[in-house]
This record gives sequence, structure tokens and C-alpha cells, in this order.
Amino acid sequence: MLIIPAIDLKDGACVRLRQGLMEDATVFSDDPVAMAAKWVEAGCRRLHLVDLNGAFEGQPVNGEVVTAIAKRYPNLPIQIGGGIRSLETIEHYVRAGVSYVIIGTKAVKQPEFVGEACRAFPGKVIVGLDAKDGFVATDGWAEVSTVQVIDLAKRFEADGVSAIVYTDIAKDGMMQGCNVEATAALAAASKIPVIASGGIHNLGDIQKLLDARAPGIVGAITGRAIYEGTLDVAEAQALCDGFQ
Repeated sequence: MLIIPAIDLKDGACVRLRQGLMEDATVFSDDPVAMAAKWVEAGCRRLHLVDLNGAFEGQPVNGEVVTAIAKRYPNLPIQIGGGIRSLETIEHYVRAGVSYVIIGTKAVKQPEFVGEACRAFPGKVIVGLDAKDGFVATDGWAEVSTVQVIDLAKRFEADGVSAIVYTDIAKDGMMQGCNVEATAALAAASKIPVIASGGIHNLGDIQKLLDARAPGIVGAITGRAIYEGTLDVAEAQALCDGFQ
């Protein structure tokens, strides 16, 4: 399992939100490229970038920062989400050197777009599913749909999606542990690899994900915990690497 540091971009800065609220943002750095360097030096093998402004506006806003990080680390897999709602945007990011694009809101509202994107950019597409009480949320978590997460995940199996980033909204940014049960259930129900996200606080939370022994859970995204120092990236990755 990979430990994947998150760099959330808002107005060009590196921030973290609580439960997806733009007005509840903590700024951790005005230099996201330097922040990326910090996690690379800690030994991370993938980065998770989110264009928060883009998620709300429906188009990339912090694209220049994303491109700068991708250029600085051409061999590091980078996944980017937030406002990716057209093939043109995906092409822009792929050309910039990003390894994976995360389709969120558009995947829920127009599921056929995921298949289209996978055909145009094979191996490059991740679907981001954010849930509240098992139901998919969209538009920067402003709306909760009537669609069950597991049902939607199954729909994407035939499309060739590389992974699903699964976030429990109630847990995100609160550092109370991620929803291991729901994450493991999704991994068991779907053939698509799952990346856990939201609520990871410390090494114990990583251990709980490992203890679930769900082979489909291939990564864990962590944000506030690594910025506030309750989780060490190198230590967490070492735990994953040594888990039998």
C-alpha cells in the first residue's frame, strides 16, 4: 500500500479544508512546489494534487502549479483532481506530465464520460467517489446524490479505470480515522483498486487499513495529519512495506 501525500491547491497556496468547506481552510504553505519537494524527500512514491478552486468552478484554476510540480519531478507519479470535466483538460494535464487524472463530479453526473476518457487516455483515468452515508456526493461535496457508491463503482469496471479514490466526507480533514469498513467493502465489491482517503490521523489508522487485509486497497491519501505532524510519511510507508 502506498502512502500518498495530498497537496490541496487554493488560490495558488497549499491548504487543507475541513469536510470540504472552502471557508474552513488552513494554509500550510505559499509554495506548493517546495511542499512537494518535502514529501518527495520523505520518500513518497506518488503525489495527490487537488485543484480546490477548479472543483468548485468546473475547470482548472491552479494548473500552472500542477505543471510546475510535474516538471520538477518527471519520474514521480502524480494524480490530479478538481474541475476535470473535459477531454481537453485531461489532455492538458497528460501533456504537462501528470500520470493520472481524477474524474469526480462528471463521473457521477455523466458516467459515460469515464468510458470516453479511458478510451482516449488508457491507463490515465482515476474516478474519485466521495460519499456521505454510502451515497455519492458531488460539486465539491455541495450536493449528495441518490446513487450508492458501490453501484457506481461497479458501473466503471468495464471502462478500464485505473483506481477509485474513495473519500468519506464525514471523516475528511477531521483526523478521526478513515472509514475502514466502507473502504474495505468497496474494495471487496469492485474489481477496481481502491485508494483510501479522508480522516487518517496517525500510524494506527494506517495499521487499521492494513489489518482489513483487503487486497484491493492499494493506497492511502493523507493530508492534514502529515502537515500537523501526527503522521510521518517515511514511517507510514515503512509500515506498509513491512506488512505481511
